Order: sequence, then structure tokens, then C-alpha cells
Amino acid sequence: MKRKKNDQRREKRVAAALPLDLGGAAGVARDVSASGMFFETNASYAIGSPISFALDLETPWGTVMFKCQGKIVRLESRDQRVGVAVQFTDSALDPGKRL
Repeated sequence: MKRKKNDQRREKRVAAALPLDLGGAAGVARDVSASGMFFETNASYAIGSPISFALDLETPWGTVMFKCQGKIVRLESRDQRVGVAVQFTDSALDPGKRL
């Protein structure tokens, strides 16, 4: 993914199209880094709000669930959806569970 000149990210991002379980809503991760993620959803959020979510990740050893807590740092309008940028505050891999 090409970086913009004013891009202040500390971590490299990886483009994705991963379904997310947001508890009472669903979303799709569009890019992920070691410190955060950007996803799209129909749900409403506020900047600064905490968020918890999970997604399945395919590995050479099988599917693992990535459970994460974070803080919403940016919102973007995208047609009928909203783009949400999250800074991770805590995360864990659970190899025994799937969404």
C-alpha cells in the first residue's frame, strides 16, 4: 500500500477484506497494522469511544480468532457505510475458537 506524504503511521499497513464481529454489528476490515486497523460498517461510533471486536485469521496451522480492544481515532463517511480507524489497546489470539 502506497503511503501519502503526510502519512504519520508508525507501522506498515496490510490491505485486507476480513469480516469482523463487532458484537451487535458486523464490519469489514480494509487494512490492518500492528498498532491499528481501519474497517467499514453500518454501525454508529464516536471518536474516542472504546471498541471490542473479533475476526478470524487464517494461518498455516488453521484458523485463529483475533480478539481486540481499541479506541476509535477517526471516522469517515463512505456512501451508506462509515469508515472507522481504531488504535489497538489490547489484543489476543485464541486458536481454539472461530466466529
